[in-house]
Amino acid sequence: MGADAKTAMKVDVTDAAFKRIAKIMANEPGKIALRVSVEGGGCSGFSYKFDLVENRNDDDVAIEQDGATVLIDDLSLVYMGGSVIDFVDDLMGQSFQIKNPNAVASCGCGTSFSV
Repeated sequence: MGADAKTAMKVDVTDAAFKRIAKIMANEPGKIALRVSVEGGGCSGFSYKFDLVENRNDDDVAIEQDGATVLIDDLSLVYMGGSVIDFVDDLMGQSFQIKNPNAVASCGCGTSFSV
């Protein structure tokens, strides 16, 4: 895999997201990470799924900072390469949001997309 391909497969996580994950994990004994995955479905074709997990799979890519870990499996990484995972706290509420440059369309709530 060339340097461009590796860069395209990279996912960034903002400081705000890491801080929120660390706060959530502090109240979840036995859980080691937040898993972010892509599934078929949703109003635009694919949807993001967020799970607190107890273990790491062999094909997981781990992104770690400040005691917080995000896990993304190889298959989901294909759809999420170049994305940024953020945690937003605004008038609309609090949520994890994914800015995905691969998505050509997304739904209004930001939880599903198409490529």
